[in-house]
Amino acid sequence: MSSFYSQNFQVHTTAGGTVNLDDFSGKVLLVVNTASKCGFTPQFDGLERLYQEYKDRGFYIIGFPCNQFAQQDPGTNQEISEFCRLNYGVSFPMMAKVDVNGDNESPVYTYLKSEQKGVLASKIKWNFTKFLIGRDGTVLKRYSPTTDPSKIASDIEAALAQ
Repeated sequence: MSSFYSQNFQVHTTAGGTVNLDDFSGKVLLVVNTASKCGFTPQFDGLERLYQEYKDRGFYIIGFPCNQFAQQDPGTNQEISEFCRLNYGVSFPMMAKVDVNGDNESPVYTYLKSEQKGVLASKIKWNFTKFLIGRDGTVLKRYSPTTDPSKIASDIEAALAQ
């Protein structure tokens, strides 16, 4: 069985550093493609609440800004990071901007989409599509952009209990 944590994904942070996602092995992750100028942008509040509630139990949210949907995240990585911190108090890790569909899509998203197909098969439909990854690296669930973060809490609790 394939594991998210065995894929050796290396991603860049908004500050320019590199993160090995396999360093999160044994943790529960929620991976979200974000945007700063989207109707769903207020979900940052709910995401941050989830992060604060569960981070001490081994839960992380990893945000991947994306500008592929109606150019709703046009800023630089630094501007995006600052926007999220100042407007929503985001303290969970934010990575550098990526593509989630198409020829230049991040390998992270190629993998996630292959493990949990959505309404549009292997495409990401819009900003704030969310993937829940278990401690063992299994991609447990995919949530639509319209899924309010508060509705994911019970699934996070179940994943943390495993």
